[in-house]
Amino acid sequence: MLRKIIQLFILFVGGTLGFLFIPDLIELLNMGDVPGWLTNAYTGAAIGAIILFLSTFWFVDDIVGFIRLTEETLVKAPVTDLLFGTMGLGIGLIIAFLIGLPLEAVQITVISTILPLFLTLLLGYLGFQVGFKKRDELMNIFPVTTRGNMKDRKRSEVGSEEEDLGSLKILDTSVIIDGRIADICQTGFLEGKLIIPGFVLEELQHIADSSDVLKRNRGRRGLDILNKIQKELSVTVEIYEGDFEEIQEVDSKLVKLAKLLNGYVVTNDFNLNKVCDLQGVAVLNINDLANAVKPVVLPGEEMAVQVIKDGKEQNQGIAYLDDGTMIVVEEGRNYIGKEIEVIVTSVLQTSAGRMIFAKPKLLEKAL
Repeated sequence: MLRKIIQLFILFVGGTLGFLFIPDLIELLNMGDVPGWLTNAYTGAAIGAIILFLSTFWFVDDIVGFIRLTEETLVKAPVTDLLFGTMGLGIGLIIAFLIGLPLEAVQITVISTILPLFLTLLLGYLGFQVGFKKRDELMNIFPVTTRGNMKDRKRSEVGSEEEDLGSLKILDTSVIIDGRIADICQTGFLEGKLIIPGFVLEELQHIADSSDVLKRNRGRRGLDILNKIQKELSVTVEIYEGDFEEIQEVDSKLVKLAKLLNGYVVTNDFNLNKVCDLQGVAVLNINDLANAVKPVVLPGEEMAVQVIKDGKEQNQGIAYLDDGTMIVVEEGRNYIGKEIEVIVTSVLQTSAGRMIFAKPKLLEKAL
């Protein structure tokens, strides 16, 4: 359909040019006895349409491809980028028009004709670039209601009450693959709207299409978790379709999006947690939550554990609690495969997890 529209446009342009110029061109060439019908304006329109159509016939596919590429680029671009870019373009063209008005009165052709055209192209381009690249600053001045920034959107269930932007939770790839986010949402402890960025979905799809079996299974698990959250749980989920093409890393895009939406980054990535802290972005770490709800273990408490393997240091043994907490048992190598009573000596708590140090109770009694 698009190809036919372009061909019709080419025929129309060729016919118009032929109607206006071909009869005069034939008379100018002074070709002698020329039939009167050949100098007819309508004949010229037909000749012009045929000539232009044949001369551009081979370029129609390239023109169609360029238009489709432009269309895909505009569709993928965030609404805010298009909006502020168009506003900047309009302001630039208006300024160029106002500057060009006094120039038209000048009798010099270069100044009255070429200079206004140059100013129109230059100021239109500069206006678009300024509006596009300064969109984040302009959004703080002009409130814009779009799906991309979601700033001034109102809750449909609570009349005209404005949505609390701090309740937006932006999920990263690691927390989706981890899967515990679905259980947390099901319990009702995580309130507000969940935001799934489009670039995170693309990364999940890339992982799910990986040739590595483990990566492929992790990616598919992440997609299944998203489907469960969206279809089975009573949580509001929204896809953020915008992207930050000038940024390559997904983690950096998440930080940028969190600043833009004034939301929380939900992750279990230790490094992303640190980056968010450094850049002043609020972050919810699933590992911190998991550690917070684990039973508190104090030095001096006794517990029964089963030593299952060697530790890194000499004569150490490693055991685990039911929730996965690792217990380092001093002098526990001799008890591998056995269940023994241990006494907690110290507890190390980090964002990466909790580690308990203990020693056998029998050894304590011997001392």
